[in-house]
Formats: sequence, C-alpha cells, structure tokens
Amino acid sequence: MIPGFGLTLGYTLTVLSLIVLLPLTALVARASGLGFSGIWGVATDPRVFSALRVSFGVSLLAALTASVFGSVVAWVLTRYDFPGRRVIDAVVDLPFALPTAVAGIALASLYAPNGLIGEQLAKVGIEAAYTPVGIYIAMVFIGLPFAVRTVQPLIAEIDKEVEEASAILGSTRLGTLTKVVLPPLIPAVLTGFALAFARGVGEYGSIIFIAGNLPYVSEIAPLLIVIKLSEFDYAGACAIATIMLAISFAVLLLINLIQAWSRRRFGYV
Repeated sequence: MIPGFGLTLGYTLTVLSLIVLLPLTALVARASGLGFSGIWGVATDPRVFSALRVSFGVSLLAALTASVFGSVVAWVLTRYDFPGRRVIDAVVDLPFALPTAVAGIALASLYAPNGLIGEQLAKVGIEAAYTPVGIYIAMVFIGLPFAVRTVQPLIAEIDKEVEEASAILGSTRLGTLTKVVLPPLIPAVLTGFALAFARGVGEYGSIIFIAGNLPYVSEIAPLLIVIKLSEFDYAGACAIATIMLAISFAVLLLINLIQAWSRRRFGYV
C-alpha cells in the first residue's frame, strides 16, 4: 500500500463530508419534515412539475447539443493549425470566466425580438428570448466549454498514424471515424455530457434574463426555489431542491454506468 494512504483518505472523507455530504444531508433532512406525501405533493404540483420538466428536459437537449458541437470544436482546435486558433481556444473558456448575470444579459440582448439575432429569427417566425428556446441557448452556451475541454486531451493522444493505417487498409473516412477515432473518445464525450447537463440543471443567473420566467412555459426549477425562499416557504424550497438532487443523481449515475460500460466495451481504462 502506498505510504500516507490512511492520512490522505481521512482528509478526503473529512473534506467531502463537510463540504458536500453535510449540506446535502441537511437539505434532505429539512425536506423530510414534510414527509413523503408532502414531498410527493410538491413534486406533483402542476407549476413545480412544469418547472422541473423545463429544467431537466432542456438541460438534456442542451447537453447533447454541446457534446456534439463541442467534440467538433475540440477536433478543429487540436488537429488543425490556422490563424487565430489560440484566440478561438481562449474564447471557448469565456463562459467559465464571465459572471452568469453578464452572460444572461448579453444573450438576452442578442436574442430579444429587437436584438441583432432575435430580430432576424423573428422574421422567420422563431421566438428565442423569453421562451424555452432561450433557455436552451443559454444552457448550450454554458455547457459547451465542458464538452470541448473533456474531449480535447484525448483527441491530442490519438496517433495520426493509426488513422493513416486505417485509410491504407481501405477504410473509408466514415469507417475510420466510427471504428478508430470515436471509440476512445466516447468516455470523454459522456463525461462532457454529464458536466454540461449538471451545469445546465443548476444554472440560474444566465437563464433568468433570457427565459422570460413565465409559469408553465419558461420557468426553471432554480427560480422556483428562489421564489419559495422569498415567500419564507423553506420546507417547500428544500423539497424542490431534494427532488432535483434525486433526479440529477439518478441521471448522472446512469451516465456513469454507460461510461463504464463503454470503457469495457472498447477496451479503454
């Protein structure tokens, strides 16, 4: 056994308990005061159910979009050398650095009916701002960096000679992509998807400015928690947060299981 295991393990468990487990336990304990029937009543409330559906449904769709386009961006930044590549590479990280409120105001200004992009979309009958479409745009914006940065290092590790060998052996470009390039990237793509999904579900600042926050239409669950807190309904807020915690944990567990299966399936550890 590596020396120092006991000390480092104790430190790890202590930090995780104080920073992660203890707050979550307190959250669940506060919500449990309502009882199972009370929590179920909160979950089945039409307004709460609609907000949860918007948050999780749009987050899944946005994470999927970010994973696809993030993989393409990562491939371009890793495999090609072109003027301005370093600038674009730095721009990818901007959603990490920007305050969420700033990002929300910027997106709302662009996609509002009188905005630079929103005005053009309105001409073809598409309303972006103040609808679930605006929520989707904001979630893709904040999730894209996760998708790019998780895939980029693995793309750099793929030997170009393997692709050349595949081409020499008669494989088509599509065959090389699906049989040589994608398999080792699948675990990283799933990791980026999980991170983008988790960020989207819990996002607040960059969404409320572009969502419109209309009940049953574009209201997200985090906003509903804030509303409950402003009404001093702490138990109700904790109940919604606990429901979100349970759903998020189940989805992330499923993604991790798929990720572990893909590693075994394609022989990557």
